[in-house]
Amino acid sequence: MTTLTKADMVNHLTIRLRMSRQDARLLVDKFFDEMSQTLASGTEVKLSGFGNFELKNKKSRPGRNPKTGEVVPVNARRVVTFKAGQKLRSEIKP
Repeated sequence: MTTLTKADMVNHLTIRLRMSRQDARLLVDKFFDEMSQTLASGTEVKLSGFGNFELKNKKSRPGRNPKTGEVVPVNARRVVTFKAGQKLRSEIKP
């Protein structure tokens, strides 16, 4: 199994859409910038046919340092989760 990188996305765009490498890189960077800014502002991102990036609030809780066994508080935080859409789930079934 391999990993898809931003560089791979740029390469695919240059080949399939015959874009310049610079334009493809700009498009990929703008896409991820927009997604990041939207999530940072507290709005969820929904990509039709792909899935949803949702914000979840995690409560503070006691944690444990595995090395020392010392109890350490884990602060409350907001995390991004991804829920695959039905179309994507049907594509990746074994």
